[in-house]
Amino acid sequence: MSGFPVIICLSFLLFLLLLVGVNGKEGDKREVYVVYMGAIHSQASDNTLKENHIQLLSSILPRGQPIEKYLLRRYKHGFSGFAARLSKNEADAISKKTGVISVFVDPIYQLHTTRSWDFLEETSVEIEWNPAIDAGSSPPPSGGSDTIIGLLDTGIWPESESFRDNGMGPIPSRWNGTCMKGDDFNSSNCNKKIIGARHYDIDDDDDSSVNVLPTDVDSPRDDLGHGTHTASTAAGNPIKEASFYGLADGTAKGGSISSRIAMYKVCGIDGCPGSAMLSAFDDAIADGVDLLSISIGASIFLRPDFSTDPIAIGAFHAVDKGITVVCSAGNDGPDAQSIVNTAPWILTVGAVTIDRYFESDVVLGGNSKAVKGGAINFSNLTKSATYPLIYAASARSNSSSADDASHCYFDTLNGTKIKGKIVVCKQSDDDYSTIEKAEDMKTYGAAGVIFINDLGKSVPTLYIDFPVTEVTTEASIQIMKYINSTKNPVATILPSITVPKYKPAPEVAYFSSRGPSTETSNIVKPDISAPGVNILASWTQNKDNNVGPSGHKPSHFNLVSGTSMACPHVAGVAAIIKSWNPTWSPAAIRSAIMTTAKQTNNNKSPITTDSGHAATPYDYGSGVINPSSVLQPGLVYETEKNDYLQFLCNYGYTTDIIKNMTDIPNGFKCSKNSSKDLISNLNYPSIAISDFTGKEKRIVNRVVKNVGSAEATTYVVSIKSPPELNLEVLPDKLQFSKSVTKLSYQVSFSASSSQLKGDYFGSITWSDGTHRVRSPFVVKSS
Repeated sequence: MSGFPVIICLSFLLFLLLLVGVNGKEGDKREVYVVYMGAIHSQASDNTLKENHIQLLSSILPRGQPIEKYLLRRYKHGFSGFAARLSKNEADAISKKTGVISVFVDPIYQLHTTRSWDFLEETSVEIEWNPAIDAGSSPPPSGGSDTIIGLLDTGIWPESESFRDNGMGPIPSRWNGTCMKGDDFNSSNCNKKIIGARHYDIDDDDDSSVNVLPTDVDSPRDDLGHGTHTASTAAGNPIKEASFYGLADGTAKGGSISSRIAMYKVCGIDGCPGSAMLSAFDDAIADGVDLLSISIGASIFLRPDFSTDPIAIGAFHAVDKGITVVCSAGNDGPDAQSIVNTAPWILTVGAVTIDRYFESDVVLGGNSKAVKGGAINFSNLTKSATYPLIYAASARSNSSSADDASHCYFDTLNGTKIKGKIVVCKQSDDDYSTIEKAEDMKTYGAAGVIFINDLGKSVPTLYIDFPVTEVTTEASIQIMKYINSTKNPVATILPSITVPKYKPAPEVAYFSSRGPSTETSNIVKPDISAPGVNILASWTQNKDNNVGPSGHKPSHFNLVSGTSMACPHVAGVAAIIKSWNPTWSPAAIRSAIMTTAKQTNNNKSPITTDSGHAATPYDYGSGVINPSSVLQPGLVYETEKNDYLQFLCNYGYTTDIIKNMTDIPNGFKCSKNSSKDLISNLNYPSIAISDFTGKEKRIVNRVVKNVGSAEATTYVVSIKSPPELNLEVLPDKLQFSKSVTKLSYQVSFSASSSQLKGDYFGSITWSDGTHRVRSPFVVKSS
């Protein structure tokens, strides 16, 4: 028996060798890496750049190997770099080469809808929030320009009515893009509305041990629906009598109906490769888009640095070329510090509800009043309360506890006891999703489900055919009281109805990711919020992706929630601003959106979160986008190239790295005093101060530019501050004239209390009697 352990050890070693692969070393296993090399300097030709990339790659590969086998993508328009199949050892070697800023494994990012595409369980719906300004949905007769909105997404369904080009003028002559051919897609699918469509698929190499995505159709065509939904939300044509099988009926309309669309398909069912997104950024810069709408983000567990985040990298170079980049904040709320896409050159968007709700009530037996519930279902149950009603804990299996059974956890219920009955289940924050539980109840033969769920009560879930609704804990008291009062309780679940003019609205959606940013706590993120709950917009007609009731044809529209949906709302409004002000920078457009935002709901009360607490800048940024005011902001905060250079210094990058990242002025050098505390001085429309002790004043500087119609005007400041802080703004008046269009001011923060603890919120507002230019602030104590 003494040889038995030896055999086990040898077998285990053989197993490890098989895991590592034929090369025998984990460091030799090949993966897709991105090699980022920063800006393309003006003297570099495409041939020089190509030679540089090939020479760099050749220097670390085995001799005699063909470059084509390893080189997957080259970035050559907006910035320099490439994606290649490398081993870890090769990646480490190339990262040490001159001119290389970062080398990182190609990450897979995800779309920012509230449910996984594996199940296509998009929650909620809403009638169209209409962000288009009647006067501003088309550019002015003179002096305006067509805007081109690029989207990095899942592709587009070109046959949708949202993308017809009736009445549109010629494609702008500055457009350099293309309409790529692919499976079931050719140049004729583009028109004067969809003026560009690209896709970024890679053929997998079986010998490389690399799983390359996307894995769906090799074409710009959208098989998933997400890209069609976001594109039509940003710039879709008005479509009357739009609905989701009768729900949310109204006019579906994009934010900027005069804008053109360029789709860059970078996502498949398994996610969005960073290398593909960088290719899309690179192409979009060369194609000539005005804005980019990106409803994609990294996992909150990944937390890449700006120099290894494909979205931050691509957006940095796009903004440097004058392209506004709008990104979703993520769907990992309501936890603090869950926000992504936080680079200051990105306009980061959170999600709120609108004034529409989908009600699905519970009718109890006897003379009980209907109990209000919320969900999207097309229940085929009778309207009379004739179905046996049971509390899940009363149907527990012999091997389960009453508590587990009350939550309807898998395999905790006796199927015989719930068959044909409506089951009442509890739902907690850390439970399985209600959709998974409902599917489980359906397999047991339950007639329906009532979930007691306080989380996300303003975001009704999409259950389609199966009769399911959700009630609050307060509402459930009536249901439980009835169940306990009779021997044979009965009920029914009514199909959903659309409730318009719902109050209070807007509310911050529970799923919307929250600040502060872990990367940039001295910048308030998100920047702005917009409708992202119950959004009705166009959808793919792919039969495999039909989420409607059985027996019905696929709907041309779908109801989807997520910061994915909020992002194109803001992109549409940004396009309107750009069309009226073609020379405005991305920073000016961002400023106009942020400083004119709303902070009150349709009850004329402060906007709250889904849980009823007062919303803070960590929840919704500067507030909720206000399309009726964005064209007249009065003043704007310009964030210029030098401001971003100083930010990079204060963030911790060296002068040499920054020199590689972008063109810098002669003599520019990071100060030895560079500090993350100084990031608060970035000329941003909001103010954030972290690690505030209160023992000494903190001074923040800002510069504003007058863009109002009156050249000679005076703005006076007003301050809203918590009692624990003392604020002073100097000067407290800004007097503009024909020759003085830019003025600076300082804000000094000091403590009025020696016991500072937590976060403090307030605002600074400049007004000339016509315009109100509001900047929120956050002070975080140390």
